[in-house]
Amino acid sequence: MALVLAMAAGLWGLGWVMKVPGRTRALMLLLLYAAVLVVQVALPEGHPLREATGGSAAQWLVLGGMVALVAVYRAGLLRLRARAEGVDAAREADAPKPAATFSGEELERYARHITLREIGGPGQKKLKHAKVLVVGAGGLGSPVLIYLAAAGVGRIGVIDHDVVDLSNLQRQIIHTDGSQGMPKVFSAEQRIKALNPHVEVRPYHRELTAEIAETLFADYDLIVDGTDAWPIRDLINRAAVATGKPVVSGAISAWEGQVTIYDPAHGAPCMACVFPEPPAPGMAATCSETGVIGAMPGVVGAMMATEVIKWIAGAGEPLTGRMLIYDALYADTRLITLKRAADCAVCGAVG
Repeated sequence: MALVLAMAAGLWGLGWVMKVPGRTRALMLLLLYAAVLVVQVALPEGHPLREATGGSAAQWLVLGGMVALVAVYRAGLLRLRARAEGVDAAREADAPKPAATFSGEELERYARHITLREIGGPGQKKLKHAKVLVVGAGGLGSPVLIYLAAAGVGRIGVIDHDVVDLSNLQRQIIHTDGSQGMPKVFSAEQRIKALNPHVEVRPYHRELTAEIAETLFADYDLIVDGTDAWPIRDLINRAAVATGKPVVSGAISAWEGQVTIYDPAHGAPCMACVFPEPPAPGMAATCSETGVIGAMPGVVGAMMATEVIKWIAGAGEPLTGRMLIYDALYADTRLITLKRAADCAVCGAVG
């Protein structure tokens, strides 16, 4: 038996030196094993060749059985490993791709956000991948756009059909004297890119209409209403309800302003729940009709931008179902609760 084992070792070693594939070497050993069994069965007891190769087939059969068991066990392990690797690969393919990392310049730019416990790295990544549409690039839209760009919101859309006028510059701080006559969305785009080249800006120089509103809203996570007229606000509300998008809404007049988040898809009221009918003539005048203190859009717009950032990052308690009212003339702030109307003509069937 020792002779046969020595021959097997010699064949394996010679094959290894000659770089013969493992399967071929295993086949050579199998042939040697089969030859030994033939010798043990075919030759009579006491034959010199049979004695030299062990003298009995029983021990070779036992050895062969043991080797076969080891081989089967090893094959089973390999199959289980392959299956596990396949499952892992499938899970990796199905898993969401990790968020893009920040460059060194971005880390320094957003450092004050990242050190905030309520935002941190995960919140800043959410901002980087967020898509926000701002309707209106005027008084409220100006600070909202500036602060969202500074915060690192990845995609900022802005829609407005108007052009920059000299009378805008008292409060619409995203525009400059040199922007007069330029479409507001392109003026805003220039300022945003100058402030933060890491964000994507999508300007839409056109009027928001019912024909395009829902399609446009579907491309964004959240809508910001910075308009000042009832018909366009009603249009924004209806399109947002239809697409399930929350709306951060602000309004200003003279010395007063208000901020809230309409989100009936998550239990909060829509605008029609709070204001079911258009205001009576003269009761909801625009800034051009009543005037407005220049800093008021900055105060309310900054509050709106803060609510957007909170909503994206999941920080604190957003103004869903609540309205913040600010009276700048008397430095008074009030917070009122808003409830959904079960019979609301716009969102009554939602949620």
